[in-house]
Amino acid sequence: MKVNILNAKMSHSEESGYVGHVQFEVEEHKQPYEVTIQSNNGRNNWSYALNFSNQPGSEEEIQAVDEQLEEDDSFFEQFVIAANKALG
Repeated sequence: MKVNILNAKMSHSEESGYVGHVQFEVEEHKQPYEVTIQSNNGRNNWSYALNFSNQPGSEEEIQAVDEQLEEDDSFFEQFVIAANKALG
């Protein structure tokens, strides 16, 4: 699954930990996505929420991206890296 990251940002606070937002496109998908990632310690144990970035799109397409996030550590890690780069 080929991804183009459009925008990434990360913030950190004591109460929320690390929270990142990464907007991206997937080749041959009609709508862009946004993944929100969160970790208390900023290392491992990230949780995420995947949504369409602008407007709703294909349920099959977002399900395919979600499955890739769940099953492929390197696919997920690219979003953590992009958000971390935005932090500083």
